[in-house]
Amino acid sequence: MKPRLLLIDNYDSFTYNLVQAFLVLGAEVQVFRNDEIGVEQALALDPTHLCISPGPGRPEGAGVSLAMIAAFEQRVPLLGVCLGHQSLVQHFGGRIVAAPRLMHGKTSMVGHDGRGVFAGLANPFEAGRYHSLSAEDASLPAVLEVSARTDAGEIMGVRHRSLPLEGVQFHPESVLTPAGNQLLQNFLGMRPA
Repeated sequence: MKPRLLLIDNYDSFTYNLVQAFLVLGAEVQVFRNDEIGVEQALALDPTHLCISPGPGRPEGAGVSLAMIAAFEQRVPLLGVCLGHQSLVQHFGGRIVAAPRLMHGKTSMVGHDGRGVFAGLANPFEAGRYHSLSAEDASLPAVLEVSARTDAGEIMGVRHRSLPLEGVQFHPESVLTPAGNQLLQNFLGMRPA
């Protein structure tokens, strides 16, 4: 059975790179901007996976993104990318703060725990970053664990401890992240808890 992915587009120029990557990996993808769909309509689509895209601004300004996480967290595997990752952290009570360094179109080496979306990836691997905000380490809620960091210690991935919910601060769909397609394939292989 093909994965049926619902992708919430936070008005980001990278969204269709993400869509294309998922299509190449064999998913059926339905895309809605963050102000074009409500929770009830999304639930009626009966997706098998949910992805919250990158975008400008902060989670509280990302339309239905936080509401979608709340509606689907117990139902389907979820991947948050960049702003989507920050939305996942904020939804569970973590704080989003100014990143120590602006990272737009730059790469970092990312070390990870080898589980979930990181299974089978080189460790560390090179990842493309485009962000000025990040998850605050000190406020990360106990229900989330850090799954990836840069060599400087910045959080690059989080995972829910008991649900198939993952966030990545970097952009797996970027050409600057050669291992990105494997990460997305790992996500599509995830099943509900």
